[in-house]
Amino acid sequence: MLVSVLNNSAVCTNTTPDEVSNHVNRHIGRHRLELMETETSRAQLSLCQFSDLSLSRICYGNRVRVACPDLEDIYHFQIVMRGECQWRFSDTDMLLTSGQALMMNPGEKIDLVYSDDCEKLIVKIPREVMNNTCIELAGRVPNNGILFERKVRDIRQSQSFLSCIEAVFYEASEESELSLNGISASYRDLLVQKLMSTFNSNLMDVMPPTTPEDKKIQRVLVYIDANIKENLTVEELSAIAGISVRKLYSLFANSLSTTPKRYIKQAKLLAIHRELHKNPAIRNVTEAAMDYAVTHLGRFSSEYRETFGELPSATLKARNL
Repeated sequence: MLVSVLNNSAVCTNTTPDEVSNHVNRHIGRHRLELMETETSRAQLSLCQFSDLSLSRICYGNRVRVACPDLEDIYHFQIVMRGECQWRFSDTDMLLTSGQALMMNPGEKIDLVYSDDCEKLIVKIPREVMNNTCIELAGRVPNNGILFERKVRDIRQSQSFLSCIEAVFYEASEESELSLNGISASYRDLLVQKLMSTFNSNLMDVMPPTTPEDKKIQRVLVYIDANIKENLTVEELSAIAGISVRKLYSLFANSLSTTPKRYIKQAKLLAIHRELHKNPAIRNVTEAAMDYAVTHLGRFSSEYRETFGELPSATLKARNL
């Protein structure tokens, strides 16, 4: 879905690295481009504004080096979708390949080498947005601001994280029933909170002590994410949490304002939505639904349309166009 959103926001296609670089300098951040091989016209750039955030997909189509002095007051969440990208820091080098991601802090210098087939997604998050979300979660911001660890994460290992990103940016798509200007800030905050929980940072320095209830709900959510393709039961989840079914319902109501069954159903819908969009091995809707232990196909189609504004067959058809 991220790709389909950005396909509607293409700025440059099949052009030179310099042309893409000029757009990047104007809209993403100041940098210097160095071509490291014979130039070809295979570079592409897409840009999408989302509330106070911006999303870009970039491919130089050539082996290039990109350097800039710092990120000023912007956090960068960068995912390598194809190829590889080498980060050069003053004290170490890091090589990211397809499916791997990194959070970069304001003030960090960027020195990158893109492979000729490298394609990246970049989400820009203003410091103010990150600080406001931190205040909502912890009541205050660390003295030095939010600082993420320089640690690579393989986002393919977190189905819930991928589903969160795709669900959020689905709302920014022209295919959505909502217009871009109608996007609620709550969607933006959801994404930022998910980034904070996925990437280690100094947020824990100011977070209030974790309660036993927090640990229980986290244990259950991790279990759901790891077993989303199974026919999960409330009794199974209550055993994971070590509490009664009644207390489990109370825990979900207080922590997530939903029920365990609704949470599982929504998680499955998001996962199937992603499969229909991204997995070329999926041949039909029934196959995708059955893979996630969905048996009532008529009810599933109705709930899918209510959630995403289209039937699952339409999602699959759009992927094949």
